[in-house]
Amino acid sequence: MCHAFRVMAYQIYRIIHKPPKELVKTEDLSSNFVSLQDIQTAYAKFKQLFLIDNSTEFWDTDIKWFSLLESSSWLDIIRRCLKKAIEIIECLEAQNMSVLLLEENASDLCCLISSLVQVMMDPHCRTRVGFQSLVQKEWIMGGHCFLDRCNHLRQSDKEEVPVFLLFLDCVWQLVHQHPPAFEFTETYLTVLSDSLYIPIFSTFFFNSPHQKDTNMGRESQETQSKPLNLLTVWDWSVQFEPKAQMLLRNPLYVEKPKLDKGQRKGHQRQPSLPLTQSKSSPKRGFFREETDHLIKNLLGKRISKLINSSDELQDNFREFYDSWHSKPTDHHGLLLPHIEGPEIKVWAQRYLRWIPEAQILGGGTVATMSKLLEMMEEVQSLQEKIDERHHRQEALQAEAPSLLRNSVRLSSLFPFALLQRHSSKPVLPTSGWKALGDEEDLAKREDEFVDLGDV
Repeated sequence: MCHAFRVMAYQIYRIIHKPPKELVKTEDLSSNFVSLQDIQTAYAKFKQLFLIDNSTEFWDTDIKWFSLLESSSWLDIIRRCLKKAIEIIECLEAQNMSVLLLEENASDLCCLISSLVQVMMDPHCRTRVGFQSLVQKEWIMGGHCFLDRCNHLRQSDKEEVPVFLLFLDCVWQLVHQHPPAFEFTETYLTVLSDSLYIPIFSTFFFNSPHQKDTNMGRESQETQSKPLNLLTVWDWSVQFEPKAQMLLRNPLYVEKPKLDKGQRKGHQRQPSLPLTQSKSSPKRGFFREETDHLIKNLLGKRISKLINSSDELQDNFREFYDSWHSKPTDHHGLLLPHIEGPEIKVWAQRYLRWIPEAQILGGGTVATMSKLLEMMEEVQSLQEKIDERHHRQEALQAEAPSLLRNSVRLSSLFPFALLQRHSSKPVLPTSGWKALGDEEDLAKREDEFVDLGDV
């Protein structure tokens, strides 16, 4: 066993010293970055802005809403996370260096930053399959403590820190700023964040794969039955009907053309592997206690060309950042967000969807999407006439765009807003509603809308 760990440590050494990136920069996220306590405190203040009981309380809060938002520091933490990811990308791309992420337990901020870097650099991670693989690799297999961080068992509020939700919020900023670059929509991110707290799924319920295997095996031994198979969150048919699943796919996304084998570049990123200098539990992080001395050896003796984290990175950051934003955006290449204050926004669909006063009938991003889809359909129709085709392409015949055709009937918080006075059925149809026997097509119903001023 010890020999196997030595081989693994040696492979890590070879990866981070792989030419041409022989220089290595260490980034200690435990000492010079936001802390878990900062994230916990900021989110506690931030979520209070959306716990509104009635209309009177909403308008009382509205007067000082922006000042309360700023004092929560949640958006500032998002900005700092995005900036840190860009700094690391600048080292990788502009300075041709490897970056070694360090953290006390290597399963929180390491997962967050390494995931953001990959979303920005790798267009595959901006597809649904690629994003799912990224979450599985960096968060699930990486040993992020979902059980503790989400406080599923309500045992310790001190351990509850929404690190994964912070990651989704950062990704939403990218989706909001560069919609055509992502195969999935903000609705996909919203329902994924909801699924984080649904206990029927095992995906985000345990602290590590080791803990999951241990507890699932123990359960089956005690009951002397077959192993308990919990559902996976990635099977969206468990939660949503086919019509609703179409809302998770971005109709404006254009897949990158596939290159021939002879045209493909022989350049692939090595998977991130956060290292820790502290003792790690078998249930947390990548390494067991037996490898601690190997990691210390690796960091202390064998890496002789380390460049410590310092302010010198800031000298090149602005030049790299401004240079990228001065060029046309390649949605299938490197993708950087705007991180100036006004550019970091509140994830309205997630946090404001249950507040009727915050809805805009016939407005918001859903109105823009509706017009774009109408233009796409018109162009497609003209193309069909030119080509003398008799059938429309399947991609534009999907049911999801049909729900968006009349944006005047929709809320800015579509598809979660309830706009019917006499019905509690949401616009986003789920498999649960099907069991009630109500097969009425909501998109064709003549709705009686609620005047938000009277709510």
